[in-house]
Amino acid sequence: MATYNVIGLMSGSSLDGLDICHARFREEGQGWEYEIVRAVCYPYEEQFGEALRVLPQRTAVELAFMHTYIGKLHGLLVNRFFTEFPESREASLIVSHGQTIFHQPENGFTCQIGCGATLSAVTDRPVVCDLRTMDVALGGQGAPLVPLGERYLFPAFRNFLNIGGICNISSHIDEHVLAYDVCPGNTLLNYFARKAGKPFDEHGDIARQGKVDHSLLEQLNRVAFYEKNAPKSLGTEHILSDWLPLTEAAELTVPDTMATIVEHIAVRVAETITTDKVLVTGGGAFNHFLMERIRKNTSSEVIVPSGQTIEFKEALIMAFLGLLRYQGKTNCWSAVTGASRDSLGGAIYGV
Repeated sequence: MATYNVIGLMSGSSLDGLDICHARFREEGQGWEYEIVRAVCYPYEEQFGEALRVLPQRTAVELAFMHTYIGKLHGLLVNRFFTEFPESREASLIVSHGQTIFHQPENGFTCQIGCGATLSAVTDRPVVCDLRTMDVALGGQGAPLVPLGERYLFPAFRNFLNIGGICNISSHIDEHVLAYDVCPGNTLLNYFARKAGKPFDEHGDIARQGKVDHSLLEQLNRVAFYEKNAPKSLGTEHILSDWLPLTEAAELTVPDTMATIVEHIAVRVAETITTDKVLVTGGGAFNHFLMERIRKNTSSEVIVPSGQTIEFKEALIMAFLGLLRYQGKTNCWSAVTGASRDSLGGAIYGV
């Protein structure tokens, strides 16, 4: 039974830090087993997170600088991880999702920064990165990527909900997979939490104090994105252009605004759940109020796993997809993304 030790890196649209997951994969026949050896999130300083948040409005030179800077920063954080957890030095491959700055597959491009060559040079290990671009070049959404990993690593489940900066869902029905971005998530909630002086709404306590404004809720439900059929995906820029102006124009209190956003997310998510149980991961799974509202709006069993799986499922799956790329195996399904064919996505540095 072949065994592979891989480091997966994930930095999502919430811009809160870098998830590092050392996973050990075992391949036997057509099946895979995994073990998370060690996983940690190194938080970003607030000033750095803000610099990433405004980067889409900055110059091309600043974007190029940050591309290399993040490659170096992530490399230094991986080296710190190796120092703090020496057993993880056995990992022989690093897979980096990168930091999404632009995601516009409708215009033929997606942009995740964090230079793979720099990351490889700093860590002295081969790196797989840029996992989405090939699929977009083939006419796909470049997202979501995780369903392939879910099929192999979480075979006991058929419905998966991830609540990060953006909410996405995947339903595995026999051999068919339907997966797509559903609606905004923490990107919108965190924006208003910062107005209340908090980096995020811990446990949903701020939103719990508010009341749902049904006029705003109706406007949010009429956003044009919901009229599109899957496959479809969202970028932060879509949330800032389509959802944020509506919430700000309503001129509600922060608790009322957040309560309305929570209800919007809960309703949109609940109506996409198609099986008797769903596994929920991502930072939003820690938002107790949001989880209560999702459960209220669906008859399906909503399962929240261990904290490690909640936090590091995406980093784990990035490690797996990068391993498949390194092995020369398909790691992106066109049936999920709408591309013209399945593909082998990702650039490799440092071989």
